[in-house]
Amino acid sequence: MRANYLFTSESVSEGHPDKVSDQISDAIVDLFLSKDPEARIACETLTTTQLVVLAGEIRCKGVYEDGAWAAGAQEEIEATVRRTVKEIGYEQDGFHWETFRFENNLHGQSAHIAQGVDASGNKDEGAGDQGIMFGYATDETPDLMPATLYYSHKILERMAADRHSGAAPFLEPDTKSQVTLRYEGSLPVAATAVVVSTQHAAGYDTGAKEAELHAYVRKVVADVIPPVLLRDTVYHINPTGSFEIGGPDGDAGLTGRKIIVDTYGGAAPHGGGAFSGKDPTKVDRSAAYITRYLAKNIVAAGLATRCTIQLAYAIGVSKPLSLYVDTHETGIVGDDLIEAAIMNIEKLGGLTPRGIRTHLGLNKPIYRKTAAYGHFGRKPEGDFFPWERTDLVEDLKAALA
Repeated sequence: MRANYLFTSESVSEGHPDKVSDQISDAIVDLFLSKDPEARIACETLTTTQLVVLAGEIRCKGVYEDGAWAAGAQEEIEATVRRTVKEIGYEQDGFHWETFRFENNLHGQSAHIAQGVDASGNKDEGAGDQGIMFGYATDETPDLMPATLYYSHKILERMAADRHSGAAPFLEPDTKSQVTLRYEGSLPVAATAVVVSTQHAAGYDTGAKEAELHAYVRKVVADVIPPVLLRDTVYHINPTGSFEIGGPDGDAGLTGRKIIVDTYGGAAPHGGGAFSGKDPTKVDRSAAYITRYLAKNIVAAGLATRCTIQLAYAIGVSKPLSLYVDTHETGIVGDDLIEAAIMNIEKLGGLTPRGIRTHLGLNKPIYRKTAAYGHFGRKPEGDFFPWERTDLVEDLKAALA
């Protein structure tokens, strides 16, 4: 493993067109799970100039049954979509929560998929699809996340908070950040470059107003990134110049196009499956959450300073095909011993889809909050972000004793 290198991660704000799509898709997931905890949802969203389109497959008691919508269901879906866009803050001529055109093309789930996923007779619930999922944790930050992504997210979270509160009224919703860190001895020692491109009000691309915007961004960066890292940092703030046209009006958005932003900023492998818009029977989502949970608890337990975990599934099959642990030569015990310990912890249910959902409590409307600023490295509160808990530490230690 290289000890000295530069590494970069990016983040995008809640107003980025792809993230608008992710949040709409997950708002639909939450809506259906609030009606039926066993609902099946695969909701894709397209956003563009004054248009939002939903597509995908669903099954939900009291909402969509026997090929028909319940009374008022479609109106509630549209209201949920418009409310989501309003909360993000889009009231622009090219994309306004109240006036965009809306299409709902959701339809019933395939019976052939359902027969593989549903439990029946002696058959346990199967995975909603085949695939590989990865989880990761590192001791670079208090949240056990890669520092490049951690700081990229925090910059945008702070800017969004200031926009919503009115502290920075010149900001508009669409923003991107990027942080490059120099690593020495595998730990970050300097931020060599910071990029922030933010949509802004008219006039903030020249003269005194542009200077005000640049000064604001530099202050946010200074508040987020420790001063010891901000030595000879190169700043690129709105490097293309004007950024008045943004969001879905400036670029079409699609669910699932920011999977690296959603996970580990490129610091770990990715299986390729998106999260947003999917109910937790889809292992693209639930297995990615449990692998993060396992990796985080391994690092929190002091068993390693860095950990990558892979799980693999076949559609309709409950048991995982494989479990792989890699502590990158930082572990205090063998990786094979950690693998065995994980499979021997009964509360994890053998890492079946049902076992994962039961242990983490995933059949709840908890997903809209995940759809911006990363699914990982977030604060577990109540039912939200349960995969960020470190309540498996003692179980791992006991299983390895």
